[in-house]
Amino acid sequence: MPVLQSRYNPPLLFKNGHVATVYAGLFRKVPGLEQKRERLELPDGDFMDLDWSYGEAPTNKVVILLHGLEGHGQRPYITGSAKVFNAAGIDACAVNFRGCSGQTNRLYRSYHSGATEDLEAVIHHILETKSYTEILIKGISLGGNMTLKYLGEGRDIPKEVKAAIAISVPCQLHDSLIQLLKPKNWAYAKRFRKHLVAKLRAKQKYFPELITEEQLGKIKNLK
Repeated sequence: MPVLQSRYNPPLLFKNGHVATVYAGLFRKVPGLEQKRERLELPDGDFMDLDWSYGEAPTNKVVILLHGLEGHGQRPYITGSAKVFNAAGIDACAVNFRGCSGQTNRLYRSYHSGATEDLEAVIHHILETKSYTEILIKGISLGGNMTLKYLGEGRDIPKEVKAAIAISVPCQLHDSLIQLLKPKNWAYAKRFRKHLVAKLRAKQKYFPELITEEQLGKIKNLK
């Protein structure tokens, strides 16, 4: 993978990566975007929710937006992307991975970066029920990992898929975990752990024989 020198020069305050990350996650607002939710029933009996937004005029183009770990379709980096694409005349389908739309998914399994069958299901749904002839994919972080995996698995990619972009991709998931566990990243790791354990507790109500209080109590970090 070539390493290209970035020519982006951020404002002084945001030259610090931690400041840029925290500010965008906690304080960024994206006004003026209307989303309409659609539930996609999956072949295995589970579901994902899709948050749609549209340009001013009918179009044959749509972008599929894939969020990162513990993200969802209303995160500013997703809604901001949707707004930019809509302004360019491209409709946007913001995917909420399993269990990420505010409702616990039905099955014991959850989302993960390798679940390319879920991205494939979204693409199939769009081709079967919509009139788009050009599909773009934009994945961020975990969603970027899924995007690249989907494109590189050797499957037959529908001819309607014209382009894809992956941003801030954790190509080596284990190495990314090691970085998260370093002291300088404790705030991110703590936040991820908090949200992931909360989801496990919610799922425990439906699968008490598979997720016990003893197991939950042993989760001290992201390992």
